[in-house]
Amino acid sequence: MGDDMDDQRRLAADWFRELRDRITQAFEALEDRGPTDRPAARFAVTPTERADNGGGGLMSVMRDGRVFEKVGVNWSEVHGTLSPKAQAAMAARGVPGLEKDPRFWASGISLVAHMQNPHAPAVHMNTRMFWTPQAWWFGGGADLNPCIEYPEDTGHFHDTLRAACTPHGADYYERFKSWADEYFFIPHRGRARGVGGIFYDDLNSGDWQADFAFTKSVGEAFLPAFLPLAEARMTQDWTDMDRETQLIHRGLYAEYNLVYDRGTKFGLETGHDPDAVLMSLPPLAKWP
Repeated sequence: MGDDMDDQRRLAADWFRELRDRITQAFEALEDRGPTDRPAARFAVTPTERADNGGGGLMSVMRDGRVFEKVGVNWSEVHGTLSPKAQAAMAARGVPGLEKDPRFWASGISLVAHMQNPHAPAVHMNTRMFWTPQAWWFGGGADLNPCIEYPEDTGHFHDTLRAACTPHGADYYERFKSWADEYFFIPHRGRARGVGGIFYDDLNSGDWQADFAFTKSVGEAFLPAFLPLAEARMTQDWTDMDRETQLIHRGLYAEYNLVYDRGTKFGLETGHDPDAVLMSLPPLAKWP
């Protein structure tokens, strides 16, 4: 956990930042190709800080565009001391020794896109690295959240993620797809929040380079998995009923993120900027 891990943390944080830059550029380029009934939007970038001078990041949000009604692409690199509640949660996941040394470091990218056209699916993606003096691990994934599902879109998204997973582990796609199906389920509604994807956490095979390479593959797969779907649907005709369906589906998304999402809970419990933590919430939503 000495100098080598310092170098590895720097590599990971820099790569997450570079991925954030590429995605925001690709999304602004898609805005330029979108319907011309309104101006193309651009990201507003705001530096964020964690409480007690524990690092921060960049919150990048684009609103009211041609293609995106609201999209956030956040990057962070934070550090500090885990609260007793966070220590207990991580100890329950098998992280040892936090009662003796509760320091932590974390970096990652988190993305949520809510679309103008109800036929274009909302989407979520994140990749991250977490470190304590006793352990390190990677986590992340991506999942698709259409309010009006197209089987061919779902198939493309999953096929792209499968292709990213398979070179790193023959069972990775099936394992992490099953984990996503379980993780992105809304118990009080008895249904999934979308059509799934992949999700993984606590990934430490003992080979940092291999686990980082897999995490990079997940991040690299995002644009090929999502952009063709957004581009194909962004000019499709839609009705008032389609918009109503979209807003009610967003209510499910908001419920999940506020009640169950690990990232939301961790960010708020560790003092990160609440606007950045809650960036994932849709701009408008309805409940039946």
